[in-house]
Amino acid sequence: MPRFYLLLFLLSVVGIANGGVVRGRVADAAGAGLAFANVAVRTTTTSTATNEQGSYQLRLPAGQYELVFQYVGYKPRIESVRVAGGDTALTLNVTLEPESYKLREVVVRASDRDPAYAIVQQAQQWRRYHRREVAAFKARAYIKALARFVEVPGKILGLVKIGPDFKPGIFYLSESVSELSFRQPNVVQERMISSRVSGDAKGISFNRAGRGAGLNFYDNVLKSGFSERGFVSPVADGAMLFYKYELEGSSQQGGVLVHKIRVTPRRRTDPVFSSGHIYIVDGTWRIHSVSLYLDKNAQLDYVDSFHIEQLFAPAPGPSDVWVIQSQKITVGFTALGFKGNGYLTAVLSNYRVQPTYPNRPVATALPATHEPPDAPVTRETAADIRRQKPQLSGLSREVRRQAKIAERDTANLSIGKLKRGEVMLVEKDANERDSSYWDSIRPIPLTEEEQKDYTVKDSTEVVRNSRPYQDSLDRVRNELSPGNLLTGYFHNNSFRKTSWSVPPAYNLVLYNTVEGTVLNPQVTFRQRTDDRRFHSITPALRYGFSSKLLSPSVSAVWQLHPVRVSQFSGQVGRTIENFDPNSQLTPLINSIYTLLNNRNYAKLYRRDGARLGYQTEVVNGLTLEGTLSYYERRELENSTIDLWRDRAGVAFTPNDPVAEELPGGTSFGRNQALGFELEASFRPGQRYITRPDGKINLGSKSPTFTGIWRQGIGGVLGSDVRYTLLEAGIRQNIGLGLLGTSSYKLAAGGFVGQPQLSFMDYRHFSGNRTYLAADFSQFQLLDYYRFSTRRAFLEAHYNHHFNGFFLNKIPLLRQLKWQEVVSLNYLTTAQVGHYVELGVGLEHVFKVVRVDFYTGLQSGQRVGTGLRVGIGF
Repeated sequence: MPRFYLLLFLLSVVGIANGGVVRGRVADAAGAGLAFANVAVRTTTTSTATNEQGSYQLRLPAGQYELVFQYVGYKPRIESVRVAGGDTALTLNVTLEPESYKLREVVVRASDRDPAYAIVQQAQQWRRYHRREVAAFKARAYIKALARFVEVPGKILGLVKIGPDFKPGIFYLSESVSELSFRQPNVVQERMISSRVSGDAKGISFNRAGRGAGLNFYDNVLKSGFSERGFVSPVADGAMLFYKYELEGSSQQGGVLVHKIRVTPRRRTDPVFSSGHIYIVDGTWRIHSVSLYLDKNAQLDYVDSFHIEQLFAPAPGPSDVWVIQSQKITVGFTALGFKGNGYLTAVLSNYRVQPTYPNRPVATALPATHEPPDAPVTRETAADIRRQKPQLSGLSREVRRQAKIAERDTANLSIGKLKRGEVMLVEKDANERDSSYWDSIRPIPLTEEEQKDYTVKDSTEVVRNSRPYQDSLDRVRNELSPGNLLTGYFHNNSFRKTSWSVPPAYNLVLYNTVEGTVLNPQVTFRQRTDDRRFHSITPALRYGFSSKLLSPSVSAVWQLHPVRVSQFSGQVGRTIENFDPNSQLTPLINSIYTLLNNRNYAKLYRRDGARLGYQTEVVNGLTLEGTLSYYERRELENSTIDLWRDRAGVAFTPNDPVAEELPGGTSFGRNQALGFELEASFRPGQRYITRPDGKINLGSKSPTFTGIWRQGIGGVLGSDVRYTLLEAGIRQNIGLGLLGTSSYKLAAGGFVGQPQLSFMDYRHFSGNRTYLAADFSQFQLLDYYRFSTRRAFLEAHYNHHFNGFFLNKIPLLRQLKWQEVVSLNYLTTAQVGHYVELGVGLEHVFKVVRVDFYTGLQSGQRVGTGLRVGIGF
């Protein structure tokens, strides 16, 4: 344990020894426990929350305190307590009454709106201010996550048998304690100090306090993580086009007047919260708390319901800024016969805050609306409030200057130790804390169900990790079932950390006109280590019955580093290859079209030799992959014309690709090729998480840049090729809020000088001539080989996913959860000129299917149309 954390732990132990524990239960008037109610020490940053049963506990040094009990929609309650020394325990049970939000007298005219609109309008006008009022903060975050099954099916889709690991009850329970820092505009860093996973002493929690930054209601659009599209915040710019508001009343709480506003969608088809309340502080027009719901009408993925509660409180110190105190998310889910629910609750405390603005601007210019709840408010007064504009644009130069200084001068609130781009660091000893540590630091007490889960799983972990127990589970998991024909078969030895697997049946038996019926048995053996390294080996024995050609080969992969990517790979033997190594024409699709449609699209050749490769992440965001290969390559011919269905007027074509740049044919006979390829991929600003068991890349807002250098080396080992291919590319995904998500990729390059090469060395473009699309980010009407080139080229692909922006507005189609997509593909070479494909389609059909219609244009002339069907989540 680092000395700093050892000192921190010792100090906490000393504090506990001189203090005590306040515990109890927070309930409503009927005696039901209030789950996840907030319990805070007044005028400090110390707080906690109740558990699902309403129980709480708070460890405090000896002294006199005032505890504030809060729950959204209930009256806050303040209780004075004296904590004695000697690790004493004090029980304090509290009952909260529903908040009496009194609705003041209103003079109503037919043309008037509810007063809630004036309040929300003020909150909208101050939204940007509140979004940036905290330049930086540092806090401690406690997170607890739980997921449970309520119902478990016997089989998935009636085919795949459910293993013994799946049963009703808690299947995931974890806790974590982190240090969290934030600085504008949205830089969040986190260091996980301690982590606990029920039943896994070596496990690391996947809790992440920084993920909550994506649920900021001062943003216009929020991403829930359970839907591809976002949801409009009730205080977003233009939110009144999406929501209706109703002022249910106002109440004095902690010296401020809080307005309770019911939120309902104007149209169920919009990307909005289904129901709930927002609570706005009068005068400052900030969010006090929220309680909002999403249901099935919200087009959620993976879950059926979503509920979020957030509670804010003034930050410590003299500044007039508020920070989030607690957040709770609960979900319910139903999928493939499974039914369950779960929650994630976070409590933030020990805040250190640096405000952006030294003083709140023009506060005195706002209308005085802090009158008692029973004072009358006329519609004329509400209209005055709506017209009142906070003069943010009129901030003095001095205030603006101080704001910029505050946002820059945040080094004292940084966590330290984290590297550039590293948004989260999990300490190596985070999972080494014992139960006494968690009993002393856990702010939210465990429920009876959670205590039982920890006790049973932790006490039986040694048994569950023993060989007899793991062997007994493996015997059940390794049983064959009809579903293995579609999914492949996986045999695991958990105790030895070994496994072997075979692919699905449709990859074991194939058909093409070169080999005829192909038997392609292969098995992959994998050995894992305790530190997550592994090595695997895959022998294959391919045999074509018509060509009587045996093609044995062996491939292997070695993961050398336990955390970052560092892999050696290799292959030796004989393989049957497609001239385009990245073709969308999979062996299965080619088999179907050959046997049923007389279309032998795949053109194949024989390759004997070896390849060595190495891939590594040199620095964060920069990955290099190099390969060195030597092959003898031989031309193959068709050996069979057998098929299942003979289409009149359609005949098989020779096994020679037809290419525009080779009018004399692509035949090459037999040759040798020695070459290497170096590929670099760089993504600036890549964010990542460092864990003891691996590195997780999260991406960035910047595009990914790629570069390829492929070299054919002539005159060595009899190599007949000599060429240099240079290529550069760029790709990126761009979120466009409610309009959906766009993705694009461009690649340009060409061969240098006068290349000496065979057709398989050309630069190919992944086309498609079948109704089945393997990759919607590639060409869908282009011939597989016709425009392959040994000259300069430029290709571009663009897809925009509307995520239901239009179809969600049509009630009948909305229920289907289909989503619109448009695409554009472009290619130019000296031979092809300008080739364009335009596509429109639907995805999420039956949840996993995508259907697109394409039109192809070459030099402005239409050259074809087609329908494509594939996987589209």
